Parts: sequence; structure tokens; C-alpha cells
Amino acid sequence: MTTETTDTTPATGTGEDPAAGARSAARVLSRRARRCRRRAPGSGAHHRRRGLVELAGLFAAVAVADALARTAANGPRGPGALLVTAVALLVTAAVHRWWARRHPHAPPPADTGPAPDTAGGLAETPEGAPGATALWRMRTTVRDEPGSLAQLCAALARRKVDILSLQTHPLADGTVDEFLLRAPEGLAATTLPRAVAGAGGSGTWIERADAHDLVDAPARVLGLATRTALDPAELPLALRQLLGRCTIRSVPAARAADGQVVPVEGVLDGTVLRLRAPDDGMITIERPHLPFTPTEFARARALVELDNRLGARLPRTPHVMTLDRGEAVTVQRADADDLPEARALHERCSPETLAKRYHGPVRDADRYLDHLLSPRFGRTLAARDAEGRVVALGHLLWDGDETEIALLVEDAWQRRGIGGELLGRLVAMAVEAGGESVYAVTQASNTAMVAAMRGLGLPLDYQIEEGTLVITARLDVTPVCLRPAVDPRPGNARPGR
Repeated sequence: MTTETTDTTPATGTGEDPAAGARSAARVLSRRARRCRRRAPGSGAHHRRRGLVELAGLFAAVAVADALARTAANGPRGPGALLVTAVALLVTAAVHRWWARRHPHAPPPADTGPAPDTAGGLAETPEGAPGATALWRMRTTVRDEPGSLAQLCAALARRKVDILSLQTHPLADGTVDEFLLRAPEGLAATTLPRAVAGAGGSGTWIERADAHDLVDAPARVLGLATRTALDPAELPLALRQLLGRCTIRSVPAARAADGQVVPVEGVLDGTVLRLRAPDDGMITIERPHLPFTPTEFARARALVELDNRLGARLPRTPHVMTLDRGEAVTVQRADADDLPEARALHERCSPETLAKRYHGPVRDADRYLDHLLSPRFGRTLAARDAEGRVVALGHLLWDGDETEIALLVEDAWQRRGIGGELLGRLVAMAVEAGGESVYAVTQASNTAMVAAMRGLGLPLDYQIEEGTLVITARLDVTPVCLRPAVDPRPGNARPGR
């Protein structure tokens, strides 16, 4: 097939070569076709077939144009036929261009490139393992206007961030939105606050979350209320799980009377909550890194009010264990009702035993019992002999963000495994409460307490200050010898250590 022909025969009635004009129009059509193909590049077998078909059509058009040019140059109506051919070629090129624009050869590209950012930059593409995600808890304040939340959600969607749950905390001049997010693993922690700020959010706070945060918020609150209803010692733990990372302190009524009087409805003061305790004391909750909202204040106040209305209560399911010498000892919870028996235990203990336990004057030992046996400050386990006398006490005390553990065993019952049994159960309670560590304060000469702590099989840290030994046990590993906090079959005998 001839694609270009040189004809020296002069055209009749014209000064130009008709074939050259046809070839020029064909070249214009060819250039436009190539430009269209560059503008919409094809990929795959389908696009290669389309390209071959277009190329064959182009060659056919050039051949027809050349034949018409020859006919026009040698025929009586050559100029008119040539003009008609040129118009036909121009119409064909216009139709081809219109068709290429409406039906591009290549499909729309996948949405894998950077998306524009509302802050003016480009969205950051996370780098990490394909499909790997991380959970985040985020809180930000938005304007109380229609569409403000939609802008925030759109900014998160552009970064492939999935919103798993949303809670709203209305304020006087805006709304605090609390999100549980699933984001790509490689997304930097600073990316989300920047994106939220570009979408109108302010005061953004973010931290990593875990699988426990996936629990539905109403279900979690109901669970905390149930735990508090069954056991008053659960109130500080329930408040901590309800409000997140915070410090909770209980102030007795006598000490609260010396300072600020808390009204019945409580006080919300930025990062501090003050609530009225059942015994006219005060519960102080501090969270310096994040202010409390009125919604959180109402939830905490409702939980404390539930505890106040239920009054004194304590689960007293007994658990029997058998010691090395065959004696049966019953372990159960204790509270202020057991105060006379605890004082009787003090009277049977030697001054040396009391001094190792309380690190102070022996005559002041009874003064500590009111605080130690109150469920507001922790949990207490009492071991009783066959006659019902209290022969040992174990205390788990909430000390702000930390947890203290303490033991007192009557002299006649020491070295029989009671201390190790109580210690294991107390540590199990601390694990259930979500504690990260427990510590015991004793004397360096108290080898029995040191041995009991070592028997837990947990990593220990020792610090000695002026003859006082502080032993800290980490709870983020699996212990070797850990007693269950609650025996699944109450009344069954358990061998002692």
C-alpha cells in the first residue's frame, strides 16, 4: 500500500498539486490521532487492539485520499472533488476528536495518588505493611455548626482512616467529639491532629487505643455500674475505666471538713472533679492532660450516686485452703465490720511483727485499721482458722496511679503458706483491676515478705532507703505462681504453699 506518492503532473486550472493537499490533510489527521492517543494512553490487550484498528483506518484513509487526488487531478471536475475530499477529511478528524474525548481509550486511573489537603498541602501517604492498621483514641473540639462534623470526617477519610465509634460532648461554645479510629499502621501520630486542625478542629488530643476500647460505650458503662453495685471497692476502678488515665483519691470526712466543702452535686473544675463520698468524705479525680467535659462529670456523678444509694455491702464468699500441716483456713473479704477481730489480731501479734508491718510505733497500729478496712481505699482479705478467728490480713490499697500490697500474719501461723496464699490472691485482684505494678513496703530484715514476693514469679525491683525496703512487682508478664482472685468453686479446699 502506497502511503505517499510524488506526482509531477500539473493540476488543471490550479497552481498547486492536489495530491500534496490530500497528503497534507492526511498528515494533519495522523498528528491529531497521535495527540489523542498521548492524551488518553491505553493499557492492556484491549487498548493495543484499538490502536491497531485506528492505525489501519488511518492508512486506509490516506490511500483513499491519494486515489481521490489522482482522480481529481486527471478528471474534468478535479478541483470540486478535491475540495469535497478536504471537507470530508476535516469532518472525519473533528468526529474522531469528539469521540476520543467522550470515550477515552484508558479507564479512569485508580485512586492511588496523593489527594489535596484542606490545609493546602498534599495528603500524607502512610508507609507500612499492606493492610496493617492501628487503633487511636482522638478527642477534638469543633464548632457547633451544620457541616463541621462532615468536614472532619472527610479529612479523615482522605487519609484512609476509619471511624469505629463517635461520642459527642456538648459544650456552651462548641462540641467535643471523641473518636475511636482505625488508621493505617504507618500513619504518623502528628498527621491526624494536623488533618483535624485543617478541617476546623481545635484542642485535639490523641493516644493509642487497644481492643478493650472496641466495647460499646453504653455496654461498658452498664458493666461498670454492675461491678460497683456488687462491690464498693470497685468504685475507684470503675471511675478510672470510665474516665481513662486519671488519679483518684478518697479523702475521709474528718479531713474533708478541714478543707473545701464539696456540695452534693459535686464540682467540675477543668481537669479536676470533686464528688461527695457516701460517708460525707470527698472523692477527687484529676486528669491534667485532658479537661473533663460536663458529660463525663455527669457520668462519674451518677456512678458515685449509685454507690451511695446502695450503702454498705461486700461479697463474702468463703474460700477454703489446706495448709502444709493439714489445717483448714478460710479466706474471704473483710471490711469495717471486722474491725473488732482485726484489733484482736493485733493483740495476739508480737511487737516485732507489728513493727515490721506498720513501720512505726506499735501503739498506733489500731489507728490504721479504719483506713485499711474501708472499701473506699482498697480491698482486704482475711484468713480465719477453724474457730473463726482472724489469723492474717492482706491489703490491696489504691495509691493514686499505683497499688500497694501489705500482709500481717499472726506469729503462731507464720511460715505455713498463709502469706503466700493471700499475696497471690491480692496480686490477682490487682491484675483484674488493670494495674501495671504493685509494691510492698517492708524492712530489709523481713525475709518472709521478701520470700513471698519472690514466690510470685514476677519481675521484681528492689529499692532500699534508710533501712526501708520497697519491692515493686511488674504485672505485665505472666506470673509463675498466681492465685485466682476468686475461687471458681467456693468452699473447695486448695493446697497452701
